[in-house]
Amino acid sequence: MGTVGINFGPINSGQGFDVASTVSQILASEKAIEDPWKTQLSNLQAQDTALSKMGTDLASLSTALQSLTDFSGVFASKQGASSDTNVVALTSASNLAVAGSHTIIVNNLAQTSSQYSDKITNATDTLSGSLTITIGGQNQSLNVNGQTLSQLAASINGASMGVAASVVTDTTGSRLSLVSRTSGAAGEITLSASLTDDATASAIGFQQGMQGKDASLNVDGLDTTSASNTVTGLIPGVTFQILSVSSNPSVPVQVQITNDTNSIEQVFGNFVTAYNAVVDDIKTQEGKDSNGNPEPLYGDPTVALIQNQLTQGLLSGAASGSIKSLSQLGISVDQTGHLTIDGGTLDSALNSNFSDIQGFLQNTNSFGDNFNSILDGLSSSSTNGAVSLALKQNSAQEGTLNQNISDQEQRISDDKARLTDQLNTANQILQSLPDQLNSINQLYSAITGYNRGQ
Repeated sequence: MGTVGINFGPINSGQGFDVASTVSQILASEKAIEDPWKTQLSNLQAQDTALSKMGTDLASLSTALQSLTDFSGVFASKQGASSDTNVVALTSASNLAVAGSHTIIVNNLAQTSSQYSDKITNATDTLSGSLTITIGGQNQSLNVNGQTLSQLAASINGASMGVAASVVTDTTGSRLSLVSRTSGAAGEITLSASLTDDATASAIGFQQGMQGKDASLNVDGLDTTSASNTVTGLIPGVTFQILSVSSNPSVPVQVQITNDTNSIEQVFGNFVTAYNAVVDDIKTQEGKDSNGNPEPLYGDPTVALIQNQLTQGLLSGAASGSIKSLSQLGISVDQTGHLTIDGGTLDSALNSNFSDIQGFLQNTNSFGDNFNSILDGLSSSSTNGAVSLALKQNSAQEGTLNQNISDQEQRISDDKARLTDQLNTANQILQSLPDQLNSINQLYSAITGYNRGQ
């Protein structure tokens, strides 16, 4: 601890000294003990910021790669086209679809069964009687007592009788419409009705609007049927809509299912961009900031580990058929360590060696499999990832430093209270000295008769 001088003037001046300033000077050396701790803490926090950014960029790289290595990811995505969208329109192609060409001939469309009642001039008339609806061999009956057409429709819908009931009204009157909730032949409505208009005492009959009928079509030479005009399963993984009958059965509609190479190329681009972002992070930490000071992770072993692992990862993985390396996909490393991608080479490779490329990314011990494992070992999200471990180590050191600073602050606070109390007492004594000297002089004068003031 350094020496602190106290300036209080002549001892008999009574002016004392500045206690607060004196205490601050005494405690300054104790406060200085915290400086190296705070510097170290600031350095660790700067490292945390750099490590967190690197961890985020590694996570983005992992996400881009997983889009390529996931069995249900972009490689499973398919797209389709129809040669005659007036007859057949493609709805979707799932990851179960296989690239290839298919032929479809539509002989007739599916129809949904419907029935409608005789016209009732006054829609507010009440009806009486009974109604039995049969669909697929299931009978359901409903007693009708004093209900209007609207009330009857509501009762039918509420009873879940397999039909959708509604009231259709025009300028001549109203009818009860019944439409099967099951399309195709299986939804054919058989109706037994005994209804009477209470106001006119006339019987209310029903007529068939549409017969329930399955669609008839030929898919890849196989005659088949579909209860719905939305057809699923006849081409694995593909859903298509039949919209009209083929005008010329001798000329089938051509349906082409293709791999979604455009999306795959976009994800490869995302992978290259994400990889280069990590390379930029590494290069930044290998240099100095604008003030010429080393970056927070300069010379850090974690950065060296990430750099080495990524470089090795690019060269890892067993061959898949004719695909043995990223360079065959148009991906190469330039002199700066960044990846570049040749879109033309990649597109050509996808069109000629699609399954081999997929295996290069998704097979066991493939490039994609190995690179995924490397990224897991480097990430900040994995418990044992290199970035995660580095952040944990920093956190432990930061905890110790913060505790040291907190303990020192407590000691300084205690010393400040003690010194302030002691120096206040000393100051009071100094300030009282003139009065004490005056009393001594008076006592001396009284005893000796000598007055120093004369």
